[in-house]
Amino acid sequence: MSTPGVLTFTQQAWEQVLAKVKRAVVYLDAACAESLHWGCGSSRLLEAVGNSACYLREFEPAAVGGGAEQPKAVFVLSCLLKGRTVETLRDIICRSHFQYCVVVTAVNHAVHLTANHVPPAAAAELEGQQPVFEQLEEKLCEWMGNMNYTAEVLHVPLLLACAAPHLALTPAFASLFPLLPQDVHILNRARSDKRRLGNLAEVDATTLTPELLLTIRCLVSGLSSLCEHLGVREECFAVGSLSRIIAADLANFAPAKNRRKTATGRASVVFVDRTLDLTGAVGHHGDNLVEKILSVLPQLPGHTNDVMVNMVELTALQAEEENQNMVAPGCLAQSNDPAAKALWEALLNTKHKEAVMEVRRHLVEAASRENLPIKMSMGRVTPGQLMSYIHLFKNNLKALGNHCGLLQLGLATVQTLKHPQTAKWDNFLAFERLLLQSIGESTMSVVLNQLLPMIKPSNQRTNDDYSPEELLVLLIYIYSVSGEFSVDKDLGEGEEKVKKALAQVFCEESELSPLLQKITGCDSSINLTFRKSRSAVDELFTSLRDIAGARNLMKQFKSVYVPGNHTHQASYKPLLKQVVEEIFNPERPDPVDIEHMSSGLTDLLKTGFSMFMKVSRPHPSDHPLLILFVVGGVTVSEAKMIKDLVPSLKPGTQVIVLSTRLLKPTNIPELLFTTDRLHPDLGF
Repeated sequence: MSTPGVLTFTQQAWEQVLAKVKRAVVYLDAACAESLHWGCGSSRLLEAVGNSACYLREFEPAAVGGGAEQPKAVFVLSCLLKGRTVETLRDIICRSHFQYCVVVTAVNHAVHLTANHVPPAAAAELEGQQPVFEQLEEKLCEWMGNMNYTAEVLHVPLLLACAAPHLALTPAFASLFPLLPQDVHILNRARSDKRRLGNLAEVDATTLTPELLLTIRCLVSGLSSLCEHLGVREECFAVGSLSRIIAADLANFAPAKNRRKTATGRASVVFVDRTLDLTGAVGHHGDNLVEKILSVLPQLPGHTNDVMVNMVELTALQAEEENQNMVAPGCLAQSNDPAAKALWEALLNTKHKEAVMEVRRHLVEAASRENLPIKMSMGRVTPGQLMSYIHLFKNNLKALGNHCGLLQLGLATVQTLKHPQTAKWDNFLAFERLLLQSIGESTMSVVLNQLLPMIKPSNQRTNDDYSPEELLVLLIYIYSVSGEFSVDKDLGEGEEKVKKALAQVFCEESELSPLLQKITGCDSSINLTFRKSRSAVDELFTSLRDIAGARNLMKQFKSVYVPGNHTHQASYKPLLKQVVEEIFNPERPDPVDIEHMSSGLTDLLKTGFSMFMKVSRPHPSDHPLLILFVVGGVTVSEAKMIKDLVPSLKPGTQVIVLSTRLLKPTNIPELLFTTDRLHPDLGF
């Protein structure tokens, strides 16, 4: 039996689903498909269905129903069974000939009771019963047209997409993003008869929108199931306002109380708000090949953490643009190919140069095993050299099949190295280093003036110039790394110049990108007036000011900027690094900004007594397992840094990095400027 971890948690959950799918039409939503993709792969699902005419379908209102020869359906869903989700279930079933329906939800029954406004006391009395699921089972039979048909509704915790043994994502919560000060004003507008909230520190579960509170509860339901699988009783800690609410909800999650009594292991779960440090999310200092692959290759449709790899080079088709969509794309997730999986994990954990050499080594070894006529060459690895090794497999179907996963990763590497955006990565890095020096020596207005000449309309831009989306990335970097700054006349004038130039550039775009369409509210540049554009830019700068002040409520983690001196240049120190170093500080001071969330009266008494008696407060370094959850996304470089840093500070400590998604720099403008943080879409 494998040691319990994020991968065994995901695989065991999918085994429960696979046990139900024999000879069924299977409908999956995007988040569950992504969990399957990384956890055990669609091939495992196809094998379990075991029908030559196997049908996998996306769960959506327009999904094709089941024909007369398809009596069984399994629906695998990441969300609550309520509202639009139930309506879609009804519509698909009513236009089908199903006689046996299984509905799997990743959200446990206790959260369904909360969503249906059942008070906690009444919910406690229903322990062991599942009335919401039972009522839906009756409805399923009704929709199938015969109450004697078979219907089954069950909870399986399909929370994670496992990128590596130390790193897992939560696709269903990819849009969950910490709140900003502007969100406090929105919350206050809905509290006309109540006390006004002064700042984010005063926001708690009682003040949130019902949609956000339910989203948090759904996430907590999955995390509680993970802790149960790991066999641990967790202590919950938080850095940041939304993290504090999530940590408190997990600490006090009613279904977790009983499992904690019997848990033999212990773990610290530390939640951290992404908004406290967006510098690391948009910066280009991560010397990692996978980060570059994620940044430059197109996103795999329906996924948030994988990309499309063009496989045309391995076919007889010409590598013309019109042939790109004729061959199914490759991807990074290789859950059923041990050799490719080993290479993927090596790429996650090595620097760019070593990673490229590792790709070459794997290709050479695979070609040698297949007795392909390989010509060895040492020295610097080039895209052309890698491509020559990949082409050896082209006309050998057996070798192609044996090493398909490896070839996908090899092609991803080649396509990234040759991509024009990869050359631009170094330009970003150089400008970010220049900014770090300027921030220490100049005012914010001077820093903004350095950016001004780089804001160019599309008809004046070359490939080396920055697009509007890239300028937003640089602005986020500037405001996040600077932190709190004094607002004066010069800053007002500096911002005004940048706003005007940016609004003009938006208007002069020949075609608005999807991000600019969302930001401006216009689907075409023809409809975008300067007034509309300027209004949108003003809103962007409100968010940028919020980002600059994101650490204002911190006492210890107030800065990610390290000023230069006569021996060292100014640098950026990641907030996550500061948090981990503080957790494992050998002097074990009481954490200032890492708040412990009590899970009941006993913890509260401990905390109270510790003020005047020698009672040790819970500390995040107390336990052999640290689970660090970054709310709002994490980069590959950050996950690697945490994985390497923890054992160096406290040998023997295991660490798991969880987050809502894998980040690339261009994700942040979308999450920051276009996401409705207070009203996530729950499907009803």
